[in-house]
Formats: sequence, C-alpha cells, structure tokens
Amino acid sequence: MSAIVKKMKFEITTPERTVLTDEIHKITVPTKKGEITVLPEHIPIVASLLPGVIEITDKDGNFELMAVSGGFLAVMPGSKVVILADTAERAPEIDAEKAEEARRIAEEEKERQKTEHFDMKRFADVNARISKQLARERAAGKWRKLKG
Repeated sequence: MSAIVKKMKFEITTPERTVLTDEIHKITVPTKKGEITVLPEHIPIVASLLPGVIEITDKDGNFELMAVSGGFLAVMPGSKVVILADTAERAPEIDAEKAEEARRIAEEEKERQKTEHFDMKRFADVNARISKQLARERAAGKWRKLKG
C-alpha cells in the first residue's frame, strides 16, 4: 500500500512570464525572516523573498531548483502557493559561467564606486545584481551536484 502524498497548487510568475505551474508537495524559499518550508495545509502567510534558491518537491517526488532575485510569497487557504518574483529561472536554464561573469562585472563596478562619487541608488542596484547572480550560481551549482 502506497502512502498518500498531499499536494499544493503552485505558481511562480515574473513580470515577463509564468515560470512554473504545478502541483507540489513541498517548497523551501529564502525570506527576509529566514528560510521557510511550506507543506500542504500550511497556515496562510505573505512574506518578502530575498535573492536565493527555491527548492521544490513535486507531488511525484521530483526535485526542482530555481533562482529568484526577490519578490513575494503568498500561501493561501486551500493549499495554494503563489510566488510573484522579480526574476526567476529554473536551474537547468542557468548558464553558470555567464552568471559568474555577470557577478564579477558587478563586483568590479562596486569596487570602482569606492574611488568615484558615491551614489546610493547605483550602489543598491549593483548589490542587487550581485545578489541575483550569486543566487543563479548557487542554483546552477546545486543542480549540477544533484544531476551528477
């Protein structure tokens, strides 16, 4: 006799596209209050997301990784989870070398700001780009390890 796996309806959307719609069993996300895992019948919450890696286990036990650069998580009654992300990429879609190069360029720009006129908005933009690329690198790295 097999165990019944409870599931949740899940959707992750960016301003450009719907990245994934599926029935899932579990999701772990990086929030401003720390990393949280949501299971079916979780209490309703809304949380701000930090740049990082989202880990998803679907209803069949398959594992999925994504990189997000921020956004919001909404867990709603009826076991529904929605993420509105600034950007989101599935790990297999990420070019790790390009992510590393983009992070390196952003870090160089951050260093240049130390010798130039300091601009708080530009500084925040550069830090956001670095965080996004680090999330992409972590998701791609974890994916490579999982897939051998």
